[in-house]
Amino acid sequence: MDVKFEVVKMEYPEDTNIVIGQTHFIKTIEDLYEVMATASPNSKFGIAFNEASDPYLIRHDGNDDELEKCAIDNAQRIGAGHVFVLVMRGIYPISVLNAIKSTQEVCTVYAATANPIEVVVIITEQGRGVVSVVDGFPPKGIERDEDISKRKSLLRQAIKYKR
Repeated sequence: MDVKFEVVKMEYPEDTNIVIGQTHFIKTIEDLYEVMATASPNSKFGIAFNEASDPYLIRHDGNDDELEKCAIDNAQRIGAGHVFVLVMRGIYPISVLNAIKSTQEVCTVYAATANPIEVVVIITEQGRGVVSVVDGFPPKGIERDEDISKRKSLLRQAIKYKR
């Protein structure tokens, strides 16, 4: 059996975040829509899901045409069955990640990020599957006192996640 690997670069707008995961049922689209719509009424998002059985469609939904198309394009490039791609704006993944992971159909979340991301795909005779992701870049050093202060300022003042 021949096995090949392909690295698929995800493309999405700079002011968005992306969540990539594995799921198992057509109902995923509707349930992830509900997660996003109830988390923040002002957030914008698009979802795509690669169906793994007949009729093998890319199912999709969202409340923003640009982000929905972006999710579809990325899901199509990955091309692996039962993979979902969620692209969001105006909300951070941390605000919805537990709800996404708790969705009955969701098996795995590979990544939730605003960083550049590549998806490592394996290709077999049967089809394609996600092996892993490359999220961002390697570290350049170890955090120092100045870096700690900047991190705390970001969390407390810029994003307001901490008091």
